[in-house]
Amino acid sequence: MVTDPIADYLTRMRNALAANHRIVEIPASNLKKRITEILYSKGYILKYKFEPSDNKQGVIKVALKYSATTKLPAIRGLRRISKPGLRRFVRSEDMPRVMNGLGVAIISTNKGVMTDKEAKAQNVGGEVLCYIY
Repeated sequence: MVTDPIADYLTRMRNALAANHRIVEIPASNLKKRITEILYSKGYILKYKFEPSDNKQGVIKVALKYSATTKLPAIRGLRRISKPGLRRFVRSEDMPRVMNGLGVAIISTNKGVMTDKEAKAQNVGGEVLCYIY
């Protein structure tokens, strides 16, 4: 049983990137689906597909993105910020900058899961889930 599904999601991605896998399968939830959509829109992954399976939510299949010349992954780092034991919340004016603006912070707000830039533009704060750079 997984007690922190977001940490499990990030760890599966991190392990697949370290092993140079092309595709990683992750148990799905609505939050993980939204995080995957954000990763795709920001160009960190090639493709994704939501597939039904035996469990209720299904599986997310993610095609990881690598550089054609250097063979390095597009995702350099994944870091969980808000943990079940210590939640991290920020106001809209205190949004974190990841890698001096080059990375993305994923924020869970009352208007849905979004990036730090989107949350700042909509003037909403929320829980900082993770950093991706």
